[in-house]
Amino acid sequence: MSFKNNNCEPKTTLVMTLLSVNLNKIALVRNSRGSTQPDPLEFAQNAIAYGAQGITVHPRPDARHVRSDDVHRLSANIDVEFNIEGNPSEAFNALVNQVKPAQVTLVPDAPTQLTSDHGWDLSADGDSLKPIIDEFKSNGIRVSLFMDPVPETMVLAKDIGADRIELYTEAYAQAWGTDKQESVLQSFIDSAEQAHGCGLGINAGHDLNQENLGMFASRVPNVLEVSIGHALISEALIDGWETTIRNYVSILKTAAHTT
Repeated sequence: MSFKNNNCEPKTTLVMTLLSVNLNKIALVRNSRGSTQPDPLEFAQNAIAYGAQGITVHPRPDARHVRSDDVHRLSANIDVEFNIEGNPSEAFNALVNQVKPAQVTLVPDAPTQLTSDHGWDLSADGDSLKPIIDEFKSNGIRVSLFMDPVPETMVLAKDIGADRIELYTEAYAQAWGTDKQESVLQSFIDSAEQAHGCGLGINAGHDLNQENLGMFASRVPNVLEVSIGHALISEALIDGWETTIRNYVSILKTAAHTT
């Protein structure tokens, strides 16, 4: 099924999906010992050397993962796209506006939430998000909104000024290998078509891994980047950081050729 309205015309172009590596779990291991190792900056620089095209962090209010000092160090010492995720708050907004990353991804996380588990309800939150988006954009920061795969909501993201949406992919990961896989994947295809037709860029992330990423990247159109952390770092414990990063980059290159 294709979705259309007066503002969004579904269309497809061939893109190469880029890999942004989320370093939160590297910082979590470091913080568990109160030491300096493993160093998120060192892992970021090595990930870039092995082919990653972006670095993502999600500083949380309790600083259990990446901390504000990590954000500043990374911003000053990496030369690829830097993406900061988080729920808008006075402290988060101030950090982002000070660092001025290439992209901020706004996520509706509660302060005590274990991990992201839903996208924005823009019918309820759109009015409060708009001035925050406007401020980030006035500082030259691209704004992405974490969104569930509901095609008709994409125009709402465009209407409040977002530049991109990040499709929350846990539903796809859970359906992978089941009889629901195709129907769930279709909701992402429809959402991506609708978002692209609105003029929004498309990112994706959450529970993507080496097993399910290739199909997602080859079937869902116009995905510019995927942000992957937990699965990638878990796989790297077995295969090593370099091998794992290179595997993900290879999967995305192959998917671009089969789109």
